[in-house]
Amino acid sequence: PTSSLDRSVQAQVIDLLRDLQMKHNFAYLFISHDLKVVKALCHRVMVLHHGRVVESGPVDSVLQNPQDPYTQTLLAAALLT
Repeated sequence: PTSSLDRSVQAQVIDLLRDLQMKHNFAYLFISHDLKVVKALCHRVMVLHHGRVVESGPVDSVLQNPQDPYTQTLLAAALLT
């Protein structure tokens, strides 16, 4: 929901989502290719490849120490952009 927004509006939306989650104690599924947003907003992450989960776990764990070759390639490509 934030990919087409400029950074300041994106930050406001992320803050709103985080506040709503804390206030109402609910979970939601957040789908994104933007790893900075995922890291800022999510507690857990799942990496899909061809519609199948190849890796899942706490965000920091998956992003800092990816175990699956596809996840490793995806993160390496994200560092190039």
